[in-house]
Amino acid sequence: MRTKIGIVTSAKMQKTVVVTVHRSVMHETYDKRFRVSKKFMADSTGFDLGVGDEVVITECRPLSKNKCFRVTELKKAAPRLTAMKTEEIELQTKRDHRDALAEKIKKPVPAQS
Repeated sequence: MRTKIGIVTSAKMQKTVVVTVHRSVMHETYDKRFRVSKKFMADSTGFDLGVGDEVVITECRPLSKNKCFRVTELKKAAPRLTAMKTEEIELQTKRDHRDALAEKIKKPVPAQS
């Protein structure tokens, strides 16, 4: 069975992701190495995947007209937008709390650069 390592480029479908796999190829005449990309549709049942995740896909029986691969491993997860938003909210509440304490003490708030 063939396995490939790629990056999820689309996760808009149900139970299916599009994985882009890059490889290097040598030009026959000019002996220069260049990059070739190919997209594979893969079954993502059992994984919570998003755009930017690095995954391992393995060849399997045809699951649909275009889908002949299955995600077997999540190598590296990309940061999610919701996680980034919650971090920003936490930072803002810390700043607000610090400003409120500074007003109580009547000391100027140090400028943040």
